[in-house]
Amino acid sequence: MLEQLLNGFEAMSGWEYVGVVFGLLYLILAMKQNIWCWAAAFVSTLVYTLLFWQGALLMESALNLYYLAMAIFGWWQWRGQSVNVNQDLNKQPTKTITSWSLNRHLSIIVVTSVISLISGYVLDTFSHAEMAYLDSFTTCFAVVTTYLVTQKVLENWLYWVVIDLASIYLYIEMQYLPTAALFVLYTVLAVQGYRIWRLEHRNLSSSNPDGEAECDRQLA
Repeated sequence: MLEQLLNGFEAMSGWEYVGVVFGLLYLILAMKQNIWCWAAAFVSTLVYTLLFWQGALLMESALNLYYLAMAIFGWWQWRGQSVNVNQDLNKQPTKTITSWSLNRHLSIIVVTSVISLISGYVLDTFSHAEMAYLDSFTTCFAVVTTYLVTQKVLENWLYWVVIDLASIYLYIEMQYLPTAALFVLYTVLAVQGYRIWRLEHRNLSSSNPDGEAECDRQLA
């Protein structure tokens, strides 16, 4: 496996390196709640859209097209819809971290799982897609989870841990070994991202308990 990984890095195209670097940059900036994470995400996903299309991972390619749109939407959400375009971009984003109820997350998981099974069946039956069910699982949940990131939902990091672990297996099977190695790092960073966001969420809750309680009632 190590030899295959090293060979994979040697065979890695320049564009895949670009995707990897900007993908890492996105995660690091997102952990710090830096709005420029969305610019890094845009570049990385543009590269991977083309790479996955060439590798016949149709759902992964479609997912990255969605990521392109969400990178723009995420930038807009984190800045606040009414922020003046001439405002200092170094200013902290206006959106704060929130947490959704367990019941809401269970509903998301059930509905998304059903959709991924249907999508996997359609792809497996009517297309040349590889590993259609796993591809659909990672894609459908990533679609939902990316939206959670734009809304700064704390639990988005836990979704990413599961998605990244599934993606590692998918990319190993498809011989995208450098990308699989990247997703190992993504998994570690997702765990760290959850810890950082949870700490800040607790600090915000302790400093404004009334506002947090109202938020929880609205999201339950």
